[in-house]
Amino acid sequence: MGHDYGETKNAAHIATQSRPTSHRNQRPTSNGITGPLRPEYAALLYLGKTISLTVAQTSVLVAAVLGGSMVSSLIAGLLADWLGRKKMMIVSGLMFVASVCLIVASQGFAILMAGRLLQGMSGGVIAVVVPLYLAESLRPDSRGKGTAIFQLMVTFGVLVASTTGWFFTHQAEAAIVSAAGNPVLIRAAQSHAWRSMFLAMIGPGIVFFVSTLPLVESPRWLFRKARKPDAMASLLRLCSPQEAATQLHEMESLAAERPAASIDAPDSLLQRKYVIPFALACVVLACTQATGVNSILGFLVVILKQAGMSPTHATVGDFAVKLIHFLITIVAAALIDRKGRTFLLKVGTGGIICSLLASAFLFYSFESRRIDVRAEIQQSQLGNSLIVPVGASMFHLKPATRPMALTVLYSYGDGDRVATAVSSDQSPFLSIVPQGKEANKPLTIKRAFYGPIATEATGWLIALCLGLFVSFFSLGPGVVVWLALSELMPTRIRSTGMGIALLVNQGVSTIIAAVFLPVVGNFGFYAMFLFWAACTMLYLITSAFFLPETKGKSLEEIEELFDRKSRLKTCDNSEAEMAEIDLR
Repeated sequence: MGHDYGETKNAAHIATQSRPTSHRNQRPTSNGITGPLRPEYAALLYLGKTISLTVAQTSVLVAAVLGGSMVSSLIAGLLADWLGRKKMMIVSGLMFVASVCLIVASQGFAILMAGRLLQGMSGGVIAVVVPLYLAESLRPDSRGKGTAIFQLMVTFGVLVASTTGWFFTHQAEAAIVSAAGNPVLIRAAQSHAWRSMFLAMIGPGIVFFVSTLPLVESPRWLFRKARKPDAMASLLRLCSPQEAATQLHEMESLAAERPAASIDAPDSLLQRKYVIPFALACVVLACTQATGVNSILGFLVVILKQAGMSPTHATVGDFAVKLIHFLITIVAAALIDRKGRTFLLKVGTGGIICSLLASAFLFYSFESRRIDVRAEIQQSQLGNSLIVPVGASMFHLKPATRPMALTVLYSYGDGDRVATAVSSDQSPFLSIVPQGKEANKPLTIKRAFYGPIATEATGWLIALCLGLFVSFFSLGPGVVVWLALSELMPTRIRSTGMGIALLVNQGVSTIIAAVFLPVVGNFGFYAMFLFWAACTMLYLITSAFFLPETKGKSLEEIEELFDRKSRLKTCDNSEAEMAEIDLR
């Protein structure tokens, strides 16, 4: 989803290592739906060269956004209930602007860390409060479109951030070449590059902050605070007088069913009438991440290169997929209130499954031809280092007509890593050398495969499949997930429930990010695509058979739907118990 930072640990490895043959040297160019790529991943290429940071500190800096987001998403709902939705959006805008100022002005790890944590906390608050505010303020007939526009802005941010990172990276590399080896000029160019990348974020932050100032407060929050006149005034600014009166009446009817003393008191999530909508929202958020969108977008250049595309073409394919993501989200925003949530989810998840299965088949077509060369690679190991030349004919195989790749899954005791070298590289050597604290640790070769690289045509076919994947994702889960998060949650648990559901979302994203490279190293890319397809099948079943259609319904009507089902189930259970007593 929009603010997911699940690729952080892998991104840290990727962006900070210097080995030219390692997957860790390929930086992600985007982070998916719940965390659009910020320019920071490109910034990491230069950050460690101008500020003294260890690999561990760099990893912590990247993960700090995830940590800050997870903490703030848990408490954002409670604070939004206490202070109001509008005030929390204003606070989150200020936090973001302050975080950028801290990062750009930093000269060491401590200030950088504070800025990154604050940035993550701001993102967590925005991920909870903005969908919450939209759901409570928009009219039922435009709530889908309004929330879809929020996702559209997220995808637009992906494009802008990716372009920003590319621009400053290109500018920095040109300045470094012009420096002709002058260390002072090179350091100045590197420092200017990463600070400019972060500084570019301050503009959208200021726009967000200023835009929140004239907003009216959520009418449903005002009503819960027993400020009925203010709630009516807020509704009148958001819709027609007749519709405002209707919505206020629905609020009053729902409130009349509860004791007056408990109108503003939050209920327990474990109540029967809340368990089903809360569980559905959590399943939708978890399955959205389990489609693999963050890993696919985050490692798209790596995936396309492994599929046989040249680095230049892989970069073009990466940008094309991001552009498709943005354009199809525009289409989804136009359809969401006309076709409904469940229709788009069924179409989207069905298309995702087909795209993932096609990608898995294409990867399997050449990954299945790899041979296990772990024993031979272990014989080439020198202590805790490994340097192996990679040619088109190795391990007693006949000379190949296609470039050959050697992929090694290894560990220095602190997690699995993947290194790959291709025979057609300018320097066709696979090099694994210990760095820092790894110098005294043993090198363990867990897997090693040698096999042909796919053709360029196969690479473009896989790029087409991933373009279709992103298209169907944007059409369905990409826009519906925010609506499911805010619409399914009943009013009295909405803010708290959304925070917990987002935590589930981030947890699933983190787990998938953690297993991505090890699974690819052990089994190949096709295995991950098959896993994502299986998870999306669960998503399709949920949307087809369990998720109610909420198009055109007010939040009170949606809540009443689940409440009615809960009461009917309670009555059925009571009748069954009475019948059992009579039989006795």
